[in-house]
Amino acid sequence: MKTNSKIYFVLSFLLIGGIYVGTAQTRTRTTTTTKTTRTVTKKTPNRVSSKRVVYRTPTRKVVSVRTVPNRKVVKYQGQNYYYSNNRFYTYSRGRYIVIAPKIGFRINTLPANYRRIHFNNHIYFAVGGTFYTQIGNEYEVVEPEIGTIVYELPEDYEKVTIDGQTYYEYGNILYEKVQVDGTRAYEVVGIIDLE
Repeated sequence: MKTNSKIYFVLSFLLIGGIYVGTAQTRTRTTTTTKTTRTVTKKTPNRVSSKRVVYRTPTRKVVSVRTVPNRKVVKYQGQNYYYSNNRFYTYSRGRYIVIAPKIGFRINTLPANYRRIHFNNHIYFAVGGTFYTQIGNEYEVVEPEIGTIVYELPEDYEKVTIDGQTYYEYGNILYEKVQVDGTRAYEVVGIIDLE
């Protein structure tokens, strides 16, 4: 009987050991990995002093003409400006010099090639980098809101650098190149305050 109990004991010991080894081989090892994602927030300028803006081309090409055909006089803060062919001019030393329009200029009719832009419940009319809003029967030059998207910039935009970041500037409005539904666009990210 002693031998039988020894045999049973050894067999049960082997059986338990075999089960343990069998389950040990099928166990999966689970490890937890932690992935850290760093979010870099890029500060956009919003309103920036003109002293912080570095232009890629230090001197701007001045476009002037002797005459402006079919010009309309735009009076603003006691000074005469001239509007013709979707451009604003100032008169100096016998020549008309192309300028970016000042906030507050008003015209009676929009140029034929304007684009209507809806942003934050506002309607802008954009023509060649100039933003208008309708006031009564006139259209006034305004600053666009930060975040407004346009799909093209005027020909005479300039590249500028502010705190190491490159932007596009026209008429003191700063743009940043973005992608909208796979299409290149430009988002208004700031306004340059002249000092």
